Amino acid sequence: MESDFIQVGLIKRNIIVPFFVLLKFFLYLCGMEKILYICRGIPGSGKSTFAKTLGAIHIESDQYFMEDGVYKWDPTMIKNAHNYCQGQTRAWMGTDSEQIDVNKIVVSNTFTQEWEMQPYFDMAKEFGYKVFVIIVENRHGGINQHGVPDEVLTKMRDRFEIKL
Repeated sequence: MESDFIQVGLIKRNIIVPFFVLLKFFLYLCGMEKILYICRGIPGSGKSTFAKTLGAIHIESDQYFMEDGVYKWDPTMIKNAHNYCQGQTRAWMGTDSEQIDVNKIVVSNTFTQEWEMQPYFDMAKEFGYKVFVIIVENRHGGINQHGVPDEVLTKMRDRFEIKL
């Protein structure tokens, strides 16, 4: 019987797994598949702390507000901060280097609504990244380090969209 794929690898119950499926699985196991993690949650949930544990390039809008290691929030610059974050993500996704591993990128922001993530979904599709969205909950009693008022946190919780 002729076949369009190389008959190697996994055979179970007379099913031959196509070579490209095995290759994709191998690349995933070896960490060579391109993955974008979108890490979302309200301030104080531990998004940044968790994101740093993933061993990926870490990008977030808060980085825009860092000056000489000091966080200097300016609400009038939030749009610029998000543009910066998207620009950094696009730049890393477009990097083709054997010296820097750009196969795993994590973006951590509040992302309370679906539309806020859409530019990242679009970039992931453009550059061939698989996307995992991770919601970080504040079950550890974390305190938001940016002094976001309680009434703002409540509004963020109330508008937080989840797509299951």
